[in-house]
Amino acid sequence: MTKTTSFKLRRNITLLVSCFLGSQAWAVEQLNISTDQMKTMGIQTAPVLSNSGDLKNRYPAQVVVPPGAEQIVTSPMQAMVSQLLVSEFQVVTKGDPVVRLTGPAMSQLQLELLQASSRASLARKAYNRENTLFEEGIIPQRRAQEAEAALREAEATLSQVRSELSLAGLSKSDTDKIIKSGSPSDGIILAAAQDGIVTSISVKPGQRVDAATALLNIAQVKVLWVDIQAASTAAQNISLGTIVNVVGKDVSGKIKSISPIIASGNQFVIMRAEIENVQGKLRPGEYISVDIPVASSGNTWDLPLSAIARNKADSVVFVKTEQGFSVRPVEVMASTGQYVRIEGDFQPRDQVAISGVIALKGAWLAEGEAE
Repeated sequence: MTKTTSFKLRRNITLLVSCFLGSQAWAVEQLNISTDQMKTMGIQTAPVLSNSGDLKNRYPAQVVVPPGAEQIVTSPMQAMVSQLLVSEFQVVTKGDPVVRLTGPAMSQLQLELLQASSRASLARKAYNRENTLFEEGIIPQRRAQEAEAALREAEATLSQVRSELSLAGLSKSDTDKIIKSGSPSDGIILAAAQDGIVTSISVKPGQRVDAATALLNIAQVKVLWVDIQAASTAAQNISLGTIVNVVGKDVSGKIKSISPIIASGNQFVIMRAEIENVQGKLRPGEYISVDIPVASSGNTWDLPLSAIARNKADSVVFVKTEQGFSVRPVEVMASTGQYVRIEGDFQPRDQVAISGVIALKGAWLAEGEAE
């Protein structure tokens, strides 16, 4: 016999012995235990419960504002904050003034508006005059066309200046008032673009700011998001649309998205739920806890945690029979509090051991070794 053949033979024998020893505990599927022995061992039974949907897992979460529900009011140009017209946590409605800015850049834009408006007005009068003369046959068509081109150019310039002022925060009615009055101003009042709450103010009166500097934040809080942290194994059993209940707040929502990426720092998956009709019960940035129902199928059951016996990576329960107990393997789907949800072959009338399980496990393993 060669060394290679001898090694393979020894390896095969080792594997066979390992498989034989590993199957010892499963060789016994029935434990013969009398009623008196049950009393002595302190064994009590309870019926398996068809999953009621009430089994929930609790997860930590944080309330966040949806990106589309937050307005960041920024400075449209270099200016000075002359007046804050709101305070933090104040409720505002769309169109409410929130901050007043002053600066020479605003005066320059308004001056350009007045100049463009004057040129457009003169060009319109010139076009009307030239067009009338052309229709009467006094001037050639070329002059009327030149006047029309000049009018279009002047109106385009006016439209451009209006757009710049609109980006700076002035409405069409504001620009119309400036044109009508003929007096430029060095100030501008920025308004809220949506209903909401002023969540933060980043500047103070008298402070000079550059263009695009964030001045304050306004958030809508009627609909909020909740970022939920869950272990990746738990997230696998949660689907989109699953109901989420906020603990102690009497508000609920639904899972909107589940991140496909696991956070490297804590190995958690972020699940995002949308909470409607918040009614002031949640605040952005608040840390909360949420309950999510454990997923179930047609062959899942709820049992007390004490009913589960573990042997290495396997889980079993002891089901009451006429002779004693049968050993039945189960798969634990989820656990929360004092209950677990399992998947296994059961009938609603089945009774399982819920106390004295350690003694039953010892008897089961002992009989397996005896065989």
